[in-house]
Amino acid sequence: MREKRIHGILPLLLFLLGFVLLQAGKPRAWAGESALLGMSAAFTGPSRGLGIELYRGSMAYFAFLNESGGINGKRVDIVPLDDGYQPDPAVENTIKFLEDENILCLFNYVGTPTVTRILPLLKGYKGYQKLLFFPFSGAEPQRQFPYKNYVFNLRASYTNELDGLVEKFLNNGMTRLAVFYQIDAYGRSGWDGARKALAARHRVLAGEATYKRGAQFTDSMKQQVEILMRSKPDAVLSIGSYAACAAFIRDARNMGLDVPIANVSFVGSENLLALLEKAGAETGRDYTENLVNTQVVPSYEDLSLPAVREYRECMDMYAPPPPSLSDGSYQLLKYSFTSFEGFLNAKVMAHILASYEAAPTSGMQWAAEFTRDTELGIDVSVNLSPANHQGLEKVYFTTVKDGKFIPLDKELWRTWRR
Repeated sequence: MREKRIHGILPLLLFLLGFVLLQAGKPRAWAGESALLGMSAAFTGPSRGLGIELYRGSMAYFAFLNESGGINGKRVDIVPLDDGYQPDPAVENTIKFLEDENILCLFNYVGTPTVTRILPLLKGYKGYQKLLFFPFSGAEPQRQFPYKNYVFNLRASYTNELDGLVEKFLNNGMTRLAVFYQIDAYGRSGWDGARKALAARHRVLAGEATYKRGAQFTDSMKQQVEILMRSKPDAVLSIGSYAACAAFIRDARNMGLDVPIANVSFVGSENLLALLEKAGAETGRDYTENLVNTQVVPSYEDLSLPAVREYRECMDMYAPPPPSLSDGSYQLLKYSFTSFEGFLNAKVMAHILASYEAAPTSGMQWAAEFTRDTELGIDVSVNLSPANHQGLEKVYFTTVKDGKFIPLDKELWRTWRR
């Protein structure tokens, strides 16, 4: 009898869960003249380049879209709030967005330590629920129960990136892999991805060293380099932000650790490169040798891709900095992997908004989950569904040549073969 009652209740519970989730995708703001997307990100501090460039890439597309008539005459704009890549301000910003009826959804959040802290709010805050679209984080919490239903991801995960790096290095005879990582949710997510990738191939980490979030390029990483040098690594997997990772690379090379150093996509490749080139100009040393950076979007130098050509045209014409950028000390990048990712985020978001505007009573969650075979003009299409909130999984490998990040092909990988 009890078993029958359970079977009778289960369909009702599933229906109620589906109803609650759909309500999260039904904010009240779409009746206005524009769709406002709330973005909490680092616009100040040592990681500000990530938030600024992600915003610029997205707004380059939205500005083009708005100038072309928007979505049935309605504009799409981003409301940016600075969190400095710190969890507490990110929580405060998110509460403001949830309470603001004019904010349609959350979009383009930057960073694992910030995203992981705001995830519980997505399940419900004083009756407010809104979805989070396309955070700039490859961590697992927003991809797993109980939060995965409230978040849509476009970029590949850190698990994808680290697994790809481990496979490439092992295939080239580099079996002693060490990890340098930021000691927080972001770094631990990457550390865990590297450890699992090695374990799946019957290997273990050769060594590990950490640093605290917020480190500057002027900080010393000599202690971390000394720790890793004792492990005699064949290569180092680096999971951090661009200022700290550039400092680590600088000190590693100065101290004789010349093995390949691989950074995951979050690092912000162009910001990292700028710091290394500046240091190299001061010391007369090339700090860009033996670098590998994973990317989650194709190269913005690949003009054979329609999205790349469109991105560069929009960046040349629009790409405004966020309103919070007022001191003028940050040098805007012409093109970057980060702004290209923001551009692609905006393209998919516009597709979802168009579907939502056509059938608002179905909810934004419905509009997102029925995104099928959406072509962005890159080498893969985007598919989302109720069971899959992950848009892309492909990882690209790049290295530095002549002051630019270029695709890392088989021949270049062989130069490191042991």
